[in-house]
Amino acid sequence: MRTIILRIYFILFLPITAFGQTKKYSIHTVAFYNFENLFDTVDDIYTNDDEWTPNGVQNWTKEKYNQKLINLSKVISEIGKPENPNPPVLVGGSEIENRGVLEDLIKQPKLLSFDYGIIHFDSPDKRGIDVALLYQKKYFKPVTFSNIPLYILKNKNVEEEEKEESQDEETTKAVQNNRVFTRDQLLITGFLEGEEISIIVNHWPSRSGGEKATSEYREAAGKLNRKIIDSLQQINPNAKVITMGDFNDGPYNKSIKTALGAKAKKAEVPEFGTYNPFEEMAKHGMGTTAFRDSWDIFDQIIITESLIKPDFSSFKFWKAGIFNKPYLIQNTGKYKGYPLRHSTNEVGFSDHFPVYIYLIKEM
Repeated sequence: MRTIILRIYFILFLPITAFGQTKKYSIHTVAFYNFENLFDTVDDIYTNDDEWTPNGVQNWTKEKYNQKLINLSKVISEIGKPENPNPPVLVGGSEIENRGVLEDLIKQPKLLSFDYGIIHFDSPDKRGIDVALLYQKKYFKPVTFSNIPLYILKNKNVEEEEKEESQDEETTKAVQNNRVFTRDQLLITGFLEGEEISIIVNHWPSRSGGEKATSEYREAAGKLNRKIIDSLQQINPNAKVITMGDFNDGPYNKSIKTALGAKAKKAEVPEFGTYNPFEEMAKHGMGTTAFRDSWDIFDQIIITESLIKPDFSSFKFWKAGIFNKPYLIQNTGKYKGYPLRHSTNEVGFSDHFPVYIYLIKEM
């Protein structure tokens, strides 16, 4: 009984020393993780998942799939420790084939007792990969959720309302034939221990075809993100919004800095603006994914100005981090030091490290 009481104490209360005084805070971890090819073993005739089947290039067997679930559940269960022994109350995820793989994930022994719920929609991505949110039902109560499509034409961005206004059948067909199909942006609004909060989960268009050639696609995603946030702030000027995901751009790229308008320092964030705690990490050479020995932070959690105000009577941002424990890192071979991903010899975890932030409230 004594052990149980101590565990509950540390989950609910975090002692922090500031200005010579120790105060007690309620704490929650919010995380994002690119699960990298979380596919089941069943061939879906509507998506391009052939390589992730037992007879496919990856020889993706039931045993490998189960090991992937074990690996991911271990990571999720440990994100945010030791400051918060409780796993993340909210987990945004990407590269997810369908709802079924998430149901299998939350049933893993390391996660089962935390009673995670799932919010997921199928996206139009040609590979069949989606974004989703896992949430601990004990702490977070979703009220509304929707998938907001990103309409992009090759070499031209199309606003959603413009497409909806087009009634001409030939025009609509031309738009569809020229469309860059990518992941929807998932918007959820709910209550975290009674406080309203909104979350946007993202997986922006990739750099396939070249960073410069595809930059406009991610800039369009950033503009859509900003538009969603503006809409939430028009309804509630004090709206607390967290936008997270694999943005396929670093904190310094136009999609983040200009389209979304994220700032690197709290003092620079204007009213209704956004703060990106991962930009300073990028300046110090930290990363969540690597390519050709070059590290970048594609995985980020960005928050609105309402979450950085110096008043902890309600939940506010405390600090952020990259979860890059040694067991997540390749320690041999050509890719030594990179995230430990799937290979022919090992199932691995992901080619991205997860990221997280802490929200705290003074008790």
